[in-house]
Amino acid sequence: MSQSVVPVVESKQIDTSPTLTFEEYRFYQTDSDLQYELYKGKLIPMPTATVLHIKICEYLVYKLQRYLAEHNLDLVAKTSLGVRTEEDKSRIPDVVVCTQTLLEQAAARPGAGILDFEEKPLLVIEVVSQNRRADYIIKRAEYELANVPEYVIVDPTPNKQVVRVLAFIEGEEIYTQTDFVPGQQMVSVVFPDLILSVNEILFPPLVEGLIKEEQARSRELEQRAERLAAKLRELGVDPDII
Repeated sequence: MSQSVVPVVESKQIDTSPTLTFEEYRFYQTDSDLQYELYKGKLIPMPTATVLHIKICEYLVYKLQRYLAEHNLDLVAKTSLGVRTEEDKSRIPDVVVCTQTLLEQAAARPGAGILDFEEKPLLVIEVVSQNRRADYIIKRAEYELANVPEYVIVDPTPNKQVVRVLAFIEGEEIYTQTDFVPGQQMVSVVFPDLILSVNEILFPPLVEGLIKEEQARSRELEQRAERLAAKLRELGVDPDII
């Protein structure tokens, strides 16, 4: 006796998640600690960061903040600051550098802290996590179309370790790509004096340790100054009027 064969029809997964406007996204809240980006009106959950991911972001913010302070620039380096890239798209880069004025404008608005279309950051950094395609292709296209001057991809993935700098070179309308690998120094286009060790970016020391080293150097300089002042007084010279 023959048996009838019922064809197996694969069920298509239907996206039932809500489609949000940008304003709805700015005020969107959940009970979870997850952060969400907005892509074509859909909420995209951001994966929980690994310890290495956290260390890389903290190290980059530490280096950037000191660079900006040393050069007396009215700029800030922040994490968790959103960047709107299109009408229905908004990203939360791992690190954002923008003017203090833009940060204050974002702070003055109700809802999530997001730089709007006309509020362009100078630099955004993404540390590659689970979705490599998003960082290398999708976000690259978004930041390029949004005219973000420089986009840096930090990829600590074993056997793929690279720091990729994508920036607009003068006269060009598309990003120029430069890859830096372990053993090299990464050079920023927007901040040409910002030169960082790729090894340190990919395998960063704890920021707490770097701060302790700073404080130790500061104490040593103070002690040297005190010894010099004492020596001058012994010679009959007032160090306060030199």
